[in-house]
Amino acid sequence: MQKKSIAVLFGGCSGEYNVSLSSAASVIENLDTEKYNLVLIGITQQGAWLRYSGTVEDIRNDRWHLHPSCIPSFFSPSREVKGLIELVHTEYHVTPIDVVFPVLHGKYGEDGTLQGLLELSGIPFVGCGMLSSALCMDKELAHKLVQAAGIDTPRSLTLHRSERVEEVLPAIEAMGFPLFVKPARSGSSLGISKVNNRQELINGTEHAFIHDSKVVIEQNVNGFEVGCAVLGNSDPIIGMIDEIELQGHFFDFSEKYSLISSKIHLPARIDEHTARKVKESALTIYKTLGCRGFARVDMFLNNDGRIVFNEVNTIPGFTSNSRYPNMLQAGGMTYANILNQLIDLAIDEN
Repeated sequence: MQKKSIAVLFGGCSGEYNVSLSSAASVIENLDTEKYNLVLIGITQQGAWLRYSGTVEDIRNDRWHLHPSCIPSFFSPSREVKGLIELVHTEYHVTPIDVVFPVLHGKYGEDGTLQGLLELSGIPFVGCGMLSSALCMDKELAHKLVQAAGIDTPRSLTLHRSERVEEVLPAIEAMGFPLFVKPARSGSSLGISKVNNRQELINGTEHAFIHDSKVVIEQNVNGFEVGCAVLGNSDPIIGMIDEIELQGHFFDFSEKYSLISSKIHLPARIDEHTARKVKESALTIYKTLGCRGFARVDMFLNNDGRIVFNEVNTIPGFTSNSRYPNMLQAGGMTYANILNQLIDLAIDEN
């Protein structure tokens, strides 16, 4: 059987660049090279696209862009091409691509921007489409849609850069401290603050506006976070539910990737009835937001037993230690099999 050409995208000009390198290194190491020809495409932090033919270790250590194999390249938006255009010396060459596997996190990677380009190109790609990616990335819009589908969401207020936080202080303070201040469109908890008073709120809002022009101020949920790894298109499956046990204020960027004081329990410490409700809610959220391929759906279990939506990660972390593959592996799948299924789902969807 003829091998399929899989383009793996990594890097990107977002604050989650290094997370992408770690995820991509694991993906590349676990893709079956007897089934696939791998075409590696790195995006520098400055936004340059380069085809790369060096080692995985140089990706992991962020030395890939210094490798002499790097060739300027980009996907053609023309459906007649369906491939990668590379500048070799003074000539353009085309490498046909069967499936694109984006391993990009955050801005320009999982916010619909890249997905729009790939939909124009007609090349099948792993994961959610343009609209779904954009909706899931926007915390305000995602919460409104999920709430309309009957799932609880935290009380919140949205603030734009053109507005002053002082003008809406009474409405914000009516929600009661502590509050979470979040950039509306950012991942890995970048720019998020937990605030306990008016001055912290003002400072947290200024910090969040560094990351986005829209900020969501959200009520604290008393309870703990659970996650669901969802895999599939029209009939998705869910892996084993995990639970985050916090020791600090919240699951921030450094804690997500170091677990210095937090613990992840797999399986989550919940009964079967609650687990069934969590999975049902995850499927409702996944379908409401138009997800396909894969996503990690994060929710809170309130102290009173209510399930409260948090967010959807359309390209979750994918290192061998990341929550998404671990939840599916706990359900009996291998890491390599997860990758094979994602590629098959991308082809089926197209």
